[in-house]
Amino acid sequence: MTLPPPLATTDLDLGPKYQGKVRDTYDLGDGRLVLVTTDRISAFDHVLRQAIPLKGQVLNRLAAHWFERTGDVAPNHVLSVPDPNVTVGVKCEALPIEFVVRGYLAGHAWRVYRGGGRELCGEALPDGLRESERLPAPILTPATKAEEGHDEDIRRADIVARGLLDQETLDEAAALALALFQRGTEIATERGLLLVDTKYEFGRAPDGRLHVIDEVHTPDSSRYYYAEGYEERLSAGEPQRQLSKEFVREWLMDHGFQGRSGEALPDLPPSFVEEVSARYVELYETVTGESFEPDLSPEPEARIRYALEALS
Repeated sequence: MTLPPPLATTDLDLGPKYQGKVRDTYDLGDGRLVLVTTDRISAFDHVLRQAIPLKGQVLNRLAAHWFERTGDVAPNHVLSVPDPNVTVGVKCEALPIEFVVRGYLAGHAWRVYRGGGRELCGEALPDGLRESERLPAPILTPATKAEEGHDEDIRRADIVARGLLDQETLDEAAALALALFQRGTEIATERGLLLVDTKYEFGRAPDGRLHVIDEVHTPDSSRYYYAEGYEERLSAGEPQRQLSKEFVREWLMDHGFQGRSGEALPDLPPSFVEEVSARYVELYETVTGESFEPDLSPEPEARIRYALEALS
């Protein structure tokens, strides 16, 4: 498949724009937001210079899939999905905390554990665990949402003590996060996958309820292992087959970059860009069980403008 040009950024005449790491968000001024999921990719809290064709379509469509599958567990912000890259949602007051749920010892948690840490965000970790091993029970490891630089782990008690959230809101969001993780685990199992860890973001909607915002169970917010061969690889101490963007982080680490001061951000070669794009499509098809039919428009922003004309 010939890849279309990447959608690295947008400039739509819709209202005030906020540019995040991946999404361009426009405030329509009437209680609605237009969220354009671009092809930008971030790692170690840095946006890479190369955008990944089709990545935005995969993320937006996969998020829509999961929002629909979890709508009975927690209300979400989705009003419509008028374009492969676009979601129109309810404007919510975002909570300043990311709710990270972990079911396995992987990624950041493993790096902390390997370094001798036996506690993460106040959650105790038993001795003797191996990388990728299933935890006794899923744990919640919240993080502050940094405007710049790295998000920081935070204990639940410190969230309240610092006035970031009141106890009632914290408890409500924590319960929703764990319930969403349980649903995600069940659905992933049906598809031959293990939901390893993920993050959820919540916002207070005008009706006063907490809504899930941003995205749910996508490769940018989640890590999956293939269930087949999991136990054998764990016993042998071999890396798990996984579907996530962790392999992008691993590529960057192999090229001397972990987001630390003084490190130079490397460019992704074209062959690796194509590989990343293919891996995102693979995750979509594996998770949903559906064939991914991309929109190959040579002018994606023009396509988006046309799809959004009815909003004005």
